[in-house]
Amino acid sequence: MDIKELHAIFRDCSAVCTDSRNIIPDSIFFALKGENFDGNRFVKQSLDAGCAFAVSDSIDNEGIHGCITVENVLKTLQDLAEYHRMQFDIPVLAITGTNGKTTTKELVNAVLSKKYETVSTRGNLNNHIGTPLTLLNINENTEIAIVETGANHPCEIAALCEIVHPGFGLITNIGKAHLEGFGSEEGVKKTKGELYDYLEKNRGVIFYNPDDATVKTMAEKTQGTILVKYGKTVMGATAGRNDSFLNFSTSEPDLTVNTSLVGEYNLNNALAAISVGKYFDVPDMDIVSALTEYKPTANRSQLVKTSSNTVIMDAYNANPSSMEAAINNFACLDAKNKLLILGDMLELGSDSLKEHRRITDIIKNCNLWNKEKVILIGDMFGRLKDGDTAIYFTSKSEAEQYLKNQTVKSHLILIKASRGTGLEILLKYL
Repeated sequence: MDIKELHAIFRDCSAVCTDSRNIIPDSIFFALKGENFDGNRFVKQSLDAGCAFAVSDSIDNEGIHGCITVENVLKTLQDLAEYHRMQFDIPVLAITGTNGKTTTKELVNAVLSKKYETVSTRGNLNNHIGTPLTLLNINENTEIAIVETGANHPCEIAALCEIVHPGFGLITNIGKAHLEGFGSEEGVKKTKGELYDYLEKNRGVIFYNPDDATVKTMAEKTQGTILVKYGKTVMGATAGRNDSFLNFSTSEPDLTVNTSLVGEYNLNNALAAISVGKYFDVPDMDIVSALTEYKPTANRSQLVKTSSNTVIMDAYNANPSSMEAAINNFACLDAKNKLLILGDMLELGSDSLKEHRRITDIIKNCNLWNKEKVILIGDMFGRLKDGDTAIYFTSKSEAEQYLKNQTVKSHLILIKASRGTGLEILLKYL
């Protein structure tokens, strides 16, 4: 079966499913494989549960009614998504970067959806599986698509661009993340820059922040692209705070925005959304209302008021640059009692210990370093244990047990760590 025939089948189905535990009636099931699972084992179960078709690459499923056998399920899903995307002559904006790409994508979508029917990446499903699924959500009503593209190894952004075919692109920043896969910060830069390479080759539009020297150099060396600037300098942005939330004004355009985002490090994300909105002629009033109405979710820069404390929950992800920004912002906030709870930053390879030590130095420079103010969790932070100047735990379960027996009240608390540490569980003790 060629991709055109499969696409005709897809168009007659209600949706795409990749999880046999969450089957949608009349959908098409793709039997994906991973390190710890094989969807081929659940083809018959999915069809019995209501799927109209299933796509499998196992000979064991040949002959099952409704099963379409292919050479590689993942490649077929990606090819289908690319073919489907190319049926629509609409603006497609790809967003990548080390920090802030999910928040930027959410803010851009909030702004653009004030005027257009949009499709955007759900959560941070931005990899080789999530990106195709996003594209397959495009339909006849879609006017603009916003696709977040993530990577932890070289060439992954280039591969995603060949599926997404973006005409517009935005790199939020370049920093230290996934060094284990990229090898170095230069590797991060090269991989994120694959988006610019694609846009240069196809004469696309680049939204970029010239205040970021690395991004500026990368964007301005491209040829044949249309460059659209945003950022504090070109937009005359001034940030302020109100009850820990980011508020700001700009002179170009003349806007005043009160957000529910925590941290001045989110300012550039909001400015990117304004720039994209202006490019696509979203009225200023709608831009302001979109940014004002947006509420962060999924443990990203969320301000959570418990019965006892105010918690900045930023435990979805962490790398050296995002951790530094969060700590510096926390140090500037006005609060009598502060508690800093940090977990290990993962996937930093041979730089891991050095980068964790740098974070402890930043805490000390911010005058937050003492036993009453700092809890560090994880193996890497544990290797840096330095007397009784902070509280160290090798695991979150140890931290849970400690907090169960403490009475923490009237504190401003920052919780930040890589997703794999699962520190959001600590919220119930605060």
